Order: sequence, then structure tokens, then C-alpha cells
Amino acid sequence: MNEILPPAPGPAPADLPDRQFSIEAIYLKDCSFESPLAPAILGTPNLAPEIKVNLQTAINGIRDNPHLNEVVLTVTLEARWQERVTFLAEIHQAALLQLRGFTEEEKGPLLGAYAPGLLYPYARELLASLINRGGFPSVLLQPVNFDAIYQQHLMQASQTSPGHA
Repeated sequence: MNEILPPAPGPAPADLPDRQFSIEAIYLKDCSFESPLAPAILGTPNLAPEIKVNLQTAINGIRDNPHLNEVVLTVTLEARWQERVTFLAEIHQAALLQLRGFTEEEKGPLLGAYAPGLLYPYARELLASLINRGGFPSVLLQPVNFDAIYQQHLMQASQTSPGHA
């Protein structure tokens, strides 16, 4: 037998703010690839460079529209072999997001964790292709937990904020 349950306690729908989250655009803002040892290094047998990955996120408000935010995920890969840079690749993958009806506290995780997670697959695919077009085997970047990175950022910010002992 199916029971009809009463609505969950909480604010009535009329009391909830009118929220809107939309992706207005996803785009490549900047891209670079350098291979200072090419062509001499290309085709080197057993080439296994050490790869360092650096991730950064920037959140930029749009002056003309307070509801729009640009989120830019920068992914930099530096490959070194025998202490020399074999290639350096960097992608600035961006999104233009519209957020209405969210508090500043609610916007934080959307812009600081959700948006970079949304952009990462685009940057990851483009970097693999870029490196391959540079004459090197594609690099498969591992998944990233942007929620954990965002929480770590919040903890570090709270520890360095004025008035915190």
C-alpha cells in the first residue's frame, strides 16, 4: 500500500529565494606549449619525464552584471627529464556563470569547487591533445577532488584571517 507523506517541514516555496544557476559559456581563454629541447628530444627511447601539475582557480566578477562570474581554471604541466624541461603546457579554461538568488556563502562552493570541476575535463582533454601534437605521448591527468581542495582553502583562509589565534 502506498502512503502519501506530508510535505517536509521547512520554508514554503514562496519563502525560498528565486535561484538561478546557468552556464552562459565555456571557453578557452589562453593556451601555451613550449618544447625547448625539440627536435633533439623527440623519439628518445625510454623517455619518461617527471611531470609536475599545478592547478589554480581565479574567480572574476563581471563589472556590468553582478550576477555573472568568470571562473578560470589554470592547469600547468611541466615535464622534466635529466633535469631539463622537455615541455611546458598551460591551459586557462574558463566559464561564464550566472548566479541569482544565492547568498555569498552559497556562491563559494559553486564558484570555488563545482565550476573548476566542470572545467577540468575540458582542460584535461585539451592538454592531452596539445602534448601529443607537440610530439610527446599524451599525458593522462588523474581526477581531482575540487571539493576537498576548496575545503582545504577555506581552512587555510580561516587560520590566516585576522583575529584567529
